[in-house]
Amino acid sequence: MFAQSDADQPSQAFQEALAAFDQVWAASDLAFTEVTFTDGAATGYGQYTPRENTVFNDQEALTVYAEPVGYAFRQDGSSYSYELTASFKLLNLSGQVLAEQENFATFAGSGRTKKRELSAALTFQFSGLPVGDYKLETRFEDEIGDSQSSFTLPFSVTGTN
Repeated sequence: MFAQSDADQPSQAFQEALAAFDQVWAASDLAFTEVTFTDGAATGYGQYTPRENTVFNDQEALTVYAEPVGYAFRQDGSSYSYELTASFKLLNLSGQVLAEQENFATFAGSGRTKKRELSAALTFQFSGLPVGDYKLETRFEDEIGDSQSSFTLPFSVTGTN
């Protein structure tokens, strides 16, 4: 026999808002609410320090923080799972691809509730890039919802400090 909880339940209005949020999430495409270069790696959802500029020396790692939303969940009994993969392209300003890698990172998990506070911390090391301006294009694919979304972050490289 299961024990019944005597915890207070959320109000009817709160429950209706959660149901509406769930419907809007399910109808949305994969997107991002936050994307930025950071000072060091993020340590969790919303736990990052935005970088003040987008100028890096030629030996410095690029750290990126992103918050994806609108990804799909697979329900298996009482568990909900998600799975996103990330790919990148490093481009010069004329659009020439200098480096790329498909599916270099996977963000996946499961739980008894739908995890909607997902953070993606990415680190890129492009040692020895010539001084100049570049674009980092990152694409996420929702492996469950069969959708994708991307973002592009421009940055500059200076000589070694």
